[in-house]
Amino acid sequence: MQVDPRSTRFSAAVTTVILALVLLTGNAWLLLVQGLLFALGLAGVSPYGLVFRRLVRPRLGPPAEMEDAAPPRFAQGVGLVFALAALAGFAAQAPALALGATAAALLAAFLNAAFGFCLGCEMYLIIRRLMPAATR
Repeated sequence: MQVDPRSTRFSAAVTTVILALVLLTGNAWLLLVQGLLFALGLAGVSPYGLVFRRLVRPRLGPPAEMEDAAPPRFAQGVGLVFALAALAGFAAQAPALALGATAAALLAAFLNAAFGFCLGCEMYLIIRRLMPAATR
């Protein structure tokens, strides 16, 4: 499966805004919504991607190239792990965990949105290189 790389950057930009709002407001419910969106992205159903395809991409035209969907899906899983850690921090009234995990996810989303550097995608590629070919 292939994805438009502009779609992943669009999704990262929206995620950056959502996570920044979580940090500014301390709203765990908003983080829960973002966590659910990460889970959907991991499952290959990205609501942000759908918005991009329907509203943004027609105005931009076709992409110059497509990319493999596996690394961005893995990155959604990494985002989900950080969202779950942050939610656990909110639930346990451990603000350092809640805000630290949210800030880490925000940093990763911002890097992708602003610079096209996807930390989760890079993790995926490193793990693939380290895995013996027989276990793939």
